[in-house]
Amino acid sequence: QVQLVESGGGLVQAGGSLRLFCAASTRTSSMYYMGWFRQGPGKEREFVAGIDWIAGITHYVDSVKGRFTISRDNAENTVYLQMNILKPEDTAVYLCAGGVILGSRSASGYQYWGQGTQVTVSS
Repeated sequence: QVQLVESGGGLVQAGGSLRLFCAASTRTSSMYYMGWFRQGPGKEREFVAGIDWIAGITHYVDSVKGRFTISRDNAENTVYLQMNILKPEDTAVYLCAGGVILGSRSASGYQYWGQGTQVTVSS
């Protein structure tokens, strides 16, 4: 059973930075691609960024391009999300997910989910 555990969230002022961590208990062939999603109050779950374990191919939602960077450490089974120039609208619970579809932006494309970490950006 794969477990994903997120950490690194917190409260930050607008313009600040945070680094999120997603630690996977193991990697399997059914977890080829890793994504970060976020869900703000009263909003639907939104794809933020994704990366595959093999080639490191990345994908981003337009609203975070140039501000967020996703990366992975294969030896540590960990995926990171570096978030810079944070804005109040980035406030959300950020969730890590694993699946088999490269570049999937739909939550239905992911089999494994973490519990999430809260990110709050004050203005």
